[in-house]
Amino acid sequence: MKPKVDAKSHNLKVLFADDKESLQELMKNELPRMGHEVTVCPDGLTAAAALERNTYDCVLVDLDMPGLNGIEVITRAKELSPDTEAVVLTGKSTTDSAIAALRQGAFDYLTKPCKLMDLRSLLQRVAEKRELTKKCAALTHRLKHVEGDRSLVGRGMPMQQVRDLIAKVAPSNSTVLILGETGSGKELVARGVHEQSPRADKPFVAINCGALPESLIESELFGHRKGAFTGADEHRVGLFEVAHGGTLFLDEIGELPKSMQAKLLRVLESGDIRRVGDNDGIKVDVRVVCATHRDLEQMVEEGDFREDLMYRINTFEIHLPPLRDRISDIAVLAKHLYRRFLTNGKPNDELFSPDALEALQSHSWPGNVRELANVIEHATIVCDELPITSEHLPRRFGSRTAKAKSFGPMSLRDLEMQAIHESVERHDGNKTAAAEELGISLKTLYNKLNAASSLERSA
Repeated sequence: MKPKVDAKSHNLKVLFADDKESLQELMKNELPRMGHEVTVCPDGLTAAAALERNTYDCVLVDLDMPGLNGIEVITRAKELSPDTEAVVLTGKSTTDSAIAALRQGAFDYLTKPCKLMDLRSLLQRVAEKRELTKKCAALTHRLKHVEGDRSLVGRGMPMQQVRDLIAKVAPSNSTVLILGETGSGKELVARGVHEQSPRADKPFVAINCGALPESLIESELFGHRKGAFTGADEHRVGLFEVAHGGTLFLDEIGELPKSMQAKLLRVLESGDIRRVGDNDGIKVDVRVVCATHRDLEQMVEEGDFREDLMYRINTFEIHLPPLRDRISDIAVLAKHLYRRFLTNGKPNDELFSPDALEALQSHSWPGNVRELANVIEHATIVCDELPITSEHLPRRFGSRTAKAKSFGPMSLRDLEMQAIHESVERHDGNKTAAAEELGISLKTLYNKLNAASSLERSA
């Protein structure tokens, strides 16, 4: 009776190459019993020809064969199918050749004569790795679908200049400071820097420095030891450690408390972090990208931001233009955003009616791209049949455009406050939700509202 195939085993399509007939016969019989499909080749040239015709999950090759040796077969397999795993068999007493194969991308090696039990276990590990790779690819695909296209959209000169700057700074390890108004897409620029850098396959970790209470931000960035403070019931790894090898994006760096600015400067200078409650430092390799909508030089003059930290983080500056300076990009941006919100079907060429497009292009966009995204999402819900007309745009949007035309240009402060008041109204007075929509901290929202109230009382 034939042995039963291991129920836990994953089927692999295996290419076996060895010039010994006894091993060829053994693998013809034993690999199918393990649940794998096998193609047996007597030499390296035959194996290379088989690789040209078919794709294999795993190549199992002897290092010493006539024609082409095992390393040459592995190299060819990787050229044709980079996902193919390779396992080498070596009969030599030294492992130097096996190590050379590992450097060429082999998964592992076995020394002849090998036990079938060891071979079964090794192929099981190959199968498990391939399953994990497939799951990772599927999750990555789903994540991209959920997040949508995060590339910078815009054909005009301002955005082309931003792309050029990203391309210049991305290959380096320099800190980057992204300057731009709230909602203009600073995180997309930070992601662009990361994805075009040698760290692209490492973590990209983002944190809004104004979104956390001052008492928690040190623990969030650097981590803490169990018992370091009340409520610290377990060890916590900070975001600097999470981002090790990759990029840490500190959004709204201008909101960072003064006490934390000194600690951040020390980390940037030394590359060492220290968890709260810990005496020992931890070395981290992290590229830091910062962003703010505030004037850091003015904050330095007012004593709200450390001058040495400002110079440390702005090794390379990227200025992101506001949407009102990118009027030529509004049509393509709106179409891009519509595709993100579209759940079925495809938009036709006539996505917006002339009056809708005119309304979009004549608006001042105090909320920048984030505001445009909200307007397009609203229109997508309301519009049953294309094209989108001005009637599908939010009612407040139309009145705001008319108001701007009636009363002429508004100051930047007035536009900002208008956006804040309308966001608060939109969320029925929920300031936390309004601050999240506007991309600012709750503290900043209250500061701006209080400042506006003070100006009104003094007027």
